Amino acid sequence: MIPGSVLHAWSLLLAVVGAIGSERVAVPVVYEAGHFYATPETRDGGRLRLIVDTGGAGGGGRYVINEAAARRLGLEIGSCGSGADFSDVVRTIDYRKGQSLPASTHPLCDAVALVSKTYGLDMGDDGVLGAGYLPSHIWTFDYPVERLWVEPPAWRPGKGSHRATLGFQRNDHGGLASGFPRIRVDVDGQPLDLLLDTGATAKPTPDGARLSGASAVHGIGVTSYVTTSVLDRWHRQHPDWRGVADGDALLDGFSARLIEVPDITVADWKLGPVWFTERPDTAYHDFMGQWMDRPIEGSLGANVFGHFVMTLDYPARTAWFACARGCRSAGDR
Repeated sequence: MIPGSVLHAWSLLLAVVGAIGSERVAVPVVYEAGHFYATPETRDGGRLRLIVDTGGAGGGGRYVINEAAARRLGLEIGSCGSGADFSDVVRTIDYRKGQSLPASTHPLCDAVALVSKTYGLDMGDDGVLGAGYLPSHIWTFDYPVERLWVEPPAWRPGKGSHRATLGFQRNDHGGLASGFPRIRVDVDGQPLDLLLDTGATAKPTPDGARLSGASAVHGIGVTSYVTTSVLDRWHRQHPDWRGVADGDALLDGFSARLIEVPDITVADWKLGPVWFTERPDTAYHDFMGQWMDRPIEGSLGANVFGHFVMTLDYPARTAWFACARGCRSAGDR
């Protein structure tokens, strides 16, 4: 999730998984300081830059591009729906062979993308592969080698991978009402429900960058988020945990604190220390909470995922984590 961008409350009627053959498919990407950006190329040489954000917008099996990008690439903008459900869409994008994005099966209005006036403009992006699009497939985020893969429907986890159950808001028929995944981690011996958020973005201040050691490109990196109320509780209970009073400047008018948690447990892997960035309670209790299956207290981001090869098996409502560096089985001493 990228605070500062306009998250549109698209209807999240999600497409089912499409058959993409028996082999994994590489998605064209660039990798910058923990973020994956899909960079598909059109036949006439145009290119998109779409952040791959499990906490980002979308709907009906479609990703989001902004109007400026659509105009730049000469894409035809049409309409979908009516009244409160009306949206601008792009129905087709003619990608170069080997440079395309995997298609959803039966997307709403037979469109590949929703068109937004503003999404991504504040970060220099053309849009997002978000929660309305990603659940159509199985995705492997290979952070150690900076590659992104779409796995075949018959994909199975490799030896040594640990499983985590993902929670999703369901509709009356048991399908997904929302594509935002919830993951449970353990901090200080207590369970903590968070949004699994590959797009959780940091803009560290000089003090924040110096003390956390976080990498950044053009001042932008990755982090994990925690609500003010939980951060305050951690401070009260653990005054020895390191913190930064003014550590992140991503949100205008909000001087975010940082706190360093000695270790966390995710999918029975223990790692740490991990820095969390403060976010207002309302960002998760109210705003994101309306699309989650239960209350959450922040986001788990790529400062944690960077330790793993992470596969998100949306059809099975499951994430798999294979440790690459800096983690150990939680049962090990």
